[in-house]
Amino acid sequence: MKKTTIILAALALAGSLSLQAADDKKPEKKGEKRTEEQRKLQKEMTEKYDANKDGKLDKDERAKISAEDKAKMEKAGLGKKKDK
Repeated sequence: MKKTTIILAALALAGSLSLQAADDKKPEKKGEKRTEEQRKLQKEMTEKYDANKDGKLDKDERAKISAEDKAKMEKAGLGKKKDK
């Protein structure tokens, strides 16, 4: 019985550690650390869709991003953000 309990506890710990590691791969909200690929793609999308050339994508500009570009951004780990 003790062996079973120890094994189950070890498996639960290993599972939670692997989930923690998966969460660590997502960019942080504040002070995001993005990869070179992510920075390049972000710059490319901003240049492509920034109609008013203010260096940011506002709500209307983001709404015009094509489905293909949205998929490309999500694949690179650049998820959706909500407006403030």
